[in-house]
Amino acid sequence: MRFLPVFLDLQSGVALLVGAGDLARAKLRLLASAGARVRWYATDGDHDLAGLAADAAARIELAKGNPLSADLSGVIAILCAGAGDVGVAMSVRAREVGLPVNVMDDLDHSTFIFPAIVDRGDVVVAVGTGGASPVVARRVRESIEAVLPARIGDLAGFIGRFRKSIHARIPEFALRRRFWERVIDGPIGALVLSGRKDEAEKALNDISDASAFAGGERGKAVGHVTLVGAGPGDPDLLTVKALRALQDADVVFYDELVSPEVLDRARRDAARVPVGRRVGKPGIGQDAINKLLIEAAQSGQRAVRLKGGDPFIFGRGGEEIEALRLAGASYSVIPGITAGIGAAAQFETPLTYRQEALRITFLTAHKAKDAEAVDWSLLTDRKMTIVVYMGMTAAPSVREGLLAAGRSPRTPVGVYARVTRPDAQAVVGTLADLQNLVERIEGGPAVLVIGDVVAHSAPWRQLELNQVICNLLEAAE
Repeated sequence: MRFLPVFLDLQSGVALLVGAGDLARAKLRLLASAGARVRWYATDGDHDLAGLAADAAARIELAKGNPLSADLSGVIAILCAGAGDVGVAMSVRAREVGLPVNVMDDLDHSTFIFPAIVDRGDVVVAVGTGGASPVVARRVRESIEAVLPARIGDLAGFIGRFRKSIHARIPEFALRRRFWERVIDGPIGALVLSGRKDEAEKALNDISDASAFAGGERGKAVGHVTLVGAGPGDPDLLTVKALRALQDADVVFYDELVSPEVLDRARRDAARVPVGRRVGKPGIGQDAINKLLIEAAQSGQRAVRLKGGDPFIFGRGGEEIEALRLAGASYSVIPGITAGIGAAAQFETPLTYRQEALRITFLTAHKAKDAEAVDWSLLTDRKMTIVVYMGMTAAPSVREGLLAAGRSPRTPVGVYARVTRPDAQAVVGTLADLQNLVERIEGGPAVLVIGDVVAHSAPWRQLELNQVICNLLEAAE
């Protein structure tokens, strides 16, 4: 992110506009809509204000002379549109005196840019692409326009009128925020959005115990821990419920396998606490994690325990909710897409297949001793698909265990790494060649899928096609 989106109070000073023609007038209309006071230097001498309302025109000073020598006292920003070389010169002058400047369609001479704007009164949404593609920004704006309620600005204004009085009634910040969330998400917010502000105001005034309405006990916020499945990496695979929990969280305790893109979906001001363990390095330990979750709940915070994949599939979620239950803490669980399912979808590997694969076994083999502890004799059924999590290190033991138990060495195998992420990788082959397949993977995490279903996968079809091509080339020689 090169340009940080900020909102400038254009009524706190004068905006200096330099330029001419339709481009300058478009900027003039935009500034006028924000209530700005504008000093306009028309580089072609044409100060025609046709189309501007009288009250907006009254805030515009039609300046004459050379803008390069103009007095800049009281100016808060400089904008150049349709100004040609004068715009570049104004940029140099603005930088010399430390004023923000925008030269239209010229990133090199601009210190700020104009986003695409969705204007709903007190609610303004700005969409930017860093100046790379205004058309993309407009398309995003159109999508937001389509889903944003028309009266969302009215709702913001409604809340603004009551903020001070509610602040006095609910001193605690966390509890106060929850009060407003219940207002916005409940019947009162719905009344405002439907245009029935008088009824909404009465309903808000009728709340006798604001703390109780917010869900507090003795004026304190009640804490809650949500175990959230982050999925295998792609942030778009988060459930709507998971995204809502991340946006509501006061603190997020996250694992090492949670991708930065998923973590970025959390509320910006939420505390982020890493509790994962890197391969080969000790973590803080499960007991310490449990303690952090309990302390967060008991202190009134809304905590999210963010786990790669699904909390209940090799995520130790069961241990964490047991600790929370024993401590009397409030908790809930939001499932996520586990890595095995993500791999199956991305690489078109059906984990079950009619008449061919009727059962699935999920197991973990992070270390060789994990694989050695598995009773492989139970996993020799050809109609069973085996999904091995964290199996790269223990791949030799997995291979030996299955072969010794009687699984065919020709059983198709897929090694799927970093599934659903941009750098995902798949290598397919047979059980006999499992160790070589793993060695071709450029880093984990990875899952092993073992079974005839792998022969239906997209990588396997590509492997067969490559073999056909090789055979044809050899025949041609």
